[in-house]
Amino acid sequence: MTVRNRRAASWTLPGDRWTSAKAAARVVAAVRGWGYAHPGDDVLDRSTTLLVGAALADGGRRISVHVADQDDLLLIVALSHRAGPAPDDEALLTRIAAVTGTAGCGSDAAADGRRVWVLLDTRPRPCAYGDDGAVPPPRWG
Repeated sequence: MTVRNRRAASWTLPGDRWTSAKAAARVVAAVRGWGYAHPGDDVLDRSTTLLVGAALADGGRRISVHVADQDDLLLIVALSHRAGPAPDDEALLTRIAAVTGTAGCGSDAAADGRRVWVLLDTRPRPCAYGDDGAVPPPRWG
């Protein structure tokens, strides 16, 4: 996978049970290093864990994780490096799409394995209290 004209980071990791946590920590560190405060660590962790879990389920000896940014969006991709048909992943895409801040997600199979990806919005979510984010004073009486 090649990413140009934007910040990007990638890692090749072994296909073992610790990989999801390692990948999530690396994605969070990269995103924070680029100066993004949003999405939250929990969103980055959950999204990365879902993507890596899908890549690991393909049974390869290694996976790779890629993250890049552009136009207030983060792209996170997990690649299984195991050729073959991708399993039916409609349920997986539904779970990924349900993560807060998801702008899009998808999956495809290629000669180098299955790619599963998510686009996350880096802009703060609108506050329910108003544009300035201030909490209104309590109402008495």
